Amino acid sequence: MITKRPCVILVADSNMAATFRGYFKRDGWYLSLGCAPFEINTDVGADLLVDEGGNDPGVYTKGHELLRPYQNSHHRALVVLDCEWGGSPRKDAIIAHITANLIASGWAEYAVKVIAIDPELENWLWQDKPQVADVLRYKGDKSLRQHLSDSGWWPADAAKPPRPKEAAEWVLKQTRQPRSSAIYQKLAEHISIKGCTDTAFVELHTALQQWFPQEAAA
Repeated sequence: MITKRPCVILVADSNMAATFRGYFKRDGWYLSLGCAPFEINTDVGADLLVDEGGNDPGVYTKGHELLRPYQNSHHRALVVLDCEWGGSPRKDAIIAHITANLIASGWAEYAVKVIAIDPELENWLWQDKPQVADVLRYKGDKSLRQHLSDSGWWPADAAKPPRPKEAAEWVLKQTRQPRSSAIYQKLAEHISIKGCTDTAFVELHTALQQWFPQEAAA
C-alpha cells in the first residue's frame, strides 16, 4: 500500500517556487505559519511543481491536468498563481475555475485550495522592514520605504506598493541586480511571515492551519 504524502503545491513560475522554498527552509516554519509540521520536499517535481511554461495562464487552463497524477501520491493539492496576466478573468473567477476543474478531475473538494495573488507574487514580499532593503542591496541615505514613497512607487498611506512587481524591478535596476529566483528565495527566508498582511497570504495560512491543525500535532 502506497503511503500518500501530505501536500503537493503547484505554482506558476520559478520565482514562486523559490519563494515557497524560502518559506519552508526557515527554522520552525510551521510555527510562523501557525500550523502543525508536515513533510514537504521543495525539490521541483517532488512536492513542489512548476508549470512547464512558467506562466499563470498555463496553471489556469491545465492546472488540474498537471495535478491529476498526484491524486494517488498526495492527500491535498495547493495551487498558487497571480491574478494579473493578459486575459485574466480576475481573482474570484480564477479560483472558481481552477477549483471546479480539480474537483471534476477527481480531487475531493476539501483537499484542494487555490490561491490567487492580487495583483502578483511580489505583494507577499514587500514589507517596511530592513531585511527587504538588505536583500535588495539598497544602501541609500533614506529608508527604502521613504525612497519608494518619494519616487511615487509606494504611497505613504498604502500597505504595499500598488505595482509591487514594477517597484521591485525599479529598485533592482538601481542596485544593479538582475531579477532572479535567488532573490525571491532569500526574501522569503528573511522577511516576517506574520508581517505579511496580503489577503492571499492570509488565505494560504488559513488553508494550512485547517489541513494541518496544531492541536492534532499536540
